[in-house]
Amino acid sequence: MLFRQAKWEEPIVFELSSFSKQTLLIDEEFANEASEALKRIPESLVRSSELKIPNLSEVEVVRHYNRLSQMSYGVDVGPVPLGSCTMKYNPKICEELASDPRVTELHPYQDEEEAQGILEIMYLMQRWLSEITGMDECSLQPPAGAAGEFVGALIIRKYHHDRGLNNKNEMIVPEAAHGSNPASSAMAGFKVVKIPTAPSGETDIEALKSVLSDNTAGLMLTNPNTLGIFESGIVEISDLIHEKSALMYYDGANLNGILGIVRPGDMGFDIVHLNLHKTFAAPHGGGGPGAGAVCVRKELIDYLPVPLVGFDGRSYKLRYDLSRTIGRVSWFYGNIVPIVKSFIYIAALGPALREVAEVSVLNTNYLMSKLRRMRGISLPYGENRWRKHEFVVSFENLLKETGVSAEDVAKALLDRGLHAPTIYFPLIVKEAHMIEVTETETKENIDRLAKAYEEIIELAYRDPQVVKSSPVNTSVKRLDVLVANHPRTLAPTYEHLRRLKSQEV
Repeated sequence: MLFRQAKWEEPIVFELSSFSKQTLLIDEEFANEASEALKRIPESLVRSSELKIPNLSEVEVVRHYNRLSQMSYGVDVGPVPLGSCTMKYNPKICEELASDPRVTELHPYQDEEEAQGILEIMYLMQRWLSEITGMDECSLQPPAGAAGEFVGALIIRKYHHDRGLNNKNEMIVPEAAHGSNPASSAMAGFKVVKIPTAPSGETDIEALKSVLSDNTAGLMLTNPNTLGIFESGIVEISDLIHEKSALMYYDGANLNGILGIVRPGDMGFDIVHLNLHKTFAAPHGGGGPGAGAVCVRKELIDYLPVPLVGFDGRSYKLRYDLSRTIGRVSWFYGNIVPIVKSFIYIAALGPALREVAEVSVLNTNYLMSKLRRMRGISLPYGENRWRKHEFVVSFENLLKETGVSAEDVAKALLDRGLHAPTIYFPLIVKEAHMIEVTETETKENIDRLAKAYEEIIELAYRDPQVVKSSPVNTSVKRLDVLVANHPRTLAPTYEHLRRLKSQEV
C-alpha cells in the first residue's frame, strides 16, 4: 500500500491571518436587543482589553485543521500498536452519544436533582467497575491513569498511618513496571525498592522475599506484566505481601489482556486503578482526555477520594461522607465525557466483554508467532510462553549484524503508513519493540504489519542505510530525539513560541 503523507507549510493558528475579520455579525434588527443585553452585564465583568485570540473566518478555521489532520496519524487511519497503551479503535456511537449537549453542557454546580441522568451513569459505572475488578467500591475522581496510581499510593500511606505503622515507608516495584509506578510511589513519600524479573518473564519471587520487611508498605504490580506475561505466582506474591501487613496495588494499564476472564480482586489485590480511556474505548494519547478510576476492597472504601455517587432508593447524590478520605484529586468531574464513552462501551458489549480480552490475546500471539521467526528478531524472557495482550521483541541481533537499530525499524514502519510500537521499553529488553495490536485490528491489518516488518528486515540486511534514512514519506522527517523530547521544544505554547521569535528567551 503506497503511503505519502501530506506536507503543508501550515502556520500556527495565531499566525494564519495578517488582519482581523468580522467573526460575529449582529443583524441590524437585533442591534437594540444586543445593546440592551450588554448593558445588563456589570461593568466590572466587561472586558476592557482586546481578546487575544485569532480573528478568523469559518472557512479558514476548517481548512487549517483539515490540513493539520492530513499531516497526522491516528487510529482512524491505521493501527497504532503502542504496547501498554491499548490504542484500540473507538466506536463512533460512543463519540456521538457522549457529544450530546445534555452531557457536554452540564455545569459542575448544577443542582443534583437536575443531573439525575448523569449521576445514574456514574453510579452504575462505580458498580460495574467494582464487579469487573472484584473490588467493593470505586471512585471516578482521578482524571487519568497516573493520577489513579498516585491516589492508590496515597491511600496506602494513609491506611498505614491510621494504624500507627509509620515505619512502612517502602514500596516494592518490579524493574519491568511502568515508569509511573515508581514516580507515583516517590511522590507519595515512599522509598522505591526495585526487584528483578526472573528468566521466565515473571516477578522474581525469591528476590521479592529478600526485600520484604516490616517497612514494606505495598507492592505495585501489573498483571499481565509489561512483557505481556501473566504472573502465575500472583497468589503466592499476594500472600507474601499480606503476611507483612502490606497492601497489593494493581496497575490496570494492562487490564485489556484479562478483561472479563479473571479479576484483580480474585488475585489478592487490594487497590486497583483503571484507565477508562484505554480499556473501555475513549481516544487518548493526544487524541482526547483520560479518565482514571480507583477501586478498593471494603476495608479501604473510607479512604477513597470524594465525592462518590450514592443512591438512596429514590435519587442519586454526591457523597462526601467518607471520614478518612484522602480528599479530592479533581475539583470537578471534568472527565465525565470519557466516563460516558466507557459506560456506553460496557453497556453495548455486556457479557461479551470477555471477548475483548480473548480476541486481543489471539491477535497478539498471531503477530508474535510471525515476528519471532524473522531473522534478527528474538523474544527475550519466557521464550516458549504465550503472551496476553502484548509482547516484546528485541532487535539486538539485527543491530549487531546490520547496524540497524530498533528505532530505525520503527521509523521505517512510518514510511509504510503504520504507526510505530512502543520502543526501548521495558528497559530490561535491549532494542525493544513492545507491540499491542488490540482486539479491533483485523487479520488483514495484522498481516500487513507483519509484512512491513519482513520487508524492513530484508532491506536492513541488503541495504541498511536505506532503513537508517527513514522516514522519507512522512510530513516530518527524522527528528533529533534529544531536542524533540526537551520540554522547551515538546509542544511549546504559542506564548513560548512568540518569546522565542522575539528572542525574549
